[in-house]
Amino acid sequence: MDKEFVTMRNQMMLFVLFLLMTATASTTDGPSTTPGPLYPFGAGDTVSYRSDDGSSPPITLQQPFVYFGKPYQQIYVNHNGHLTFNEAFSSFIPHRFPAFSTRDLIAPFWTDLDNRRNGTISYRQYTSGSVLQQATQDINQYFPNLGFSVNWVFIATWDKVAYYNNFGTEITFQVVLIAAGQSSFILMNYGEIAPTTQNIQAGYDTVNSIHYFSIPRSFQSNDTTFSYTSNVNVTGRWAFQTNATTSTTDGPSTTPAPTSDDPFAVDDSCIDSIFCNGQGLTGSVYMLSTLLILVFLTILNN
Repeated sequence: MDKEFVTMRNQMMLFVLFLLMTATASTTDGPSTTPGPLYPFGAGDTVSYRSDDGSSPPITLQQPFVYFGKPYQQIYVNHNGHLTFNEAFSSFIPHRFPAFSTRDLIAPFWTDLDNRRNGTISYRQYTSGSVLQQATQDINQYFPNLGFSVNWVFIATWDKVAYYNNFGTEITFQVVLIAAGQSSFILMNYGEIAPTTQNIQAGYDTVNSIHYFSIPRSFQSNDTTFSYTSNVNVTGRWAFQTNATTSTTDGPSTTPAPTSDDPFAVDDSCIDSIFCNGQGLTGSVYMLSTLLILVFLTILNN
């Protein structure tokens, strides 16, 4: 075989080897530590008082929010990571969805939280301004062909709140309710999530679990993947349409359909084998390491 050809081939193989090593190194870093895609919060928000297992007072909504056929005009922001409509709910022990309970529940991060020493729980409604423009753009991207124009947004944010009996830990997440008339949507946004051995339930549920969805990796011990998974190809964000009344307990039927941006829903097999992020799917360390070894052996044998 021509020596010049062999040299060129080996150089190309070494270049491929370098690319694989780079890709392998990038997957070992785990989730990004940068904050998730949070909507604006802080200035102008109403801050909930510091209380373990507390709740906000009833919040009168400036526009009814239709939750699977039910128009609600008030809401509670419960400190342990969930929203309810009819009454405050202090439960710090998450129930696995479907829970077949007697309440409608939106749970971006249901676990035992405590804001007495660190962290802020706040909320705010919007009926005009840039937040509505942002929500309109997001919803029309995730749910194309709706021609949706937002006229009301409610944002509840848990900023750097601690787990119970573990002060100093910081968990940041957010739930965004979006509405226009009878159409309604929910965004669940995740920033930095500190590790924990506590159970976590993320998703939503309804009375008798007629409609429900559990975000993958809920009830997985010491799991912090919420901040870098998605069903709309936006790292740390999950989006749902919640005004529909025709679906059954098949929660995923209410998630967005793929658009030109190729949103994807992750599941346990995805998390176990690949890192899912806003850039798409990146091969696992095991898979890339195997390819690296094969390339190296090919070079040695030739």
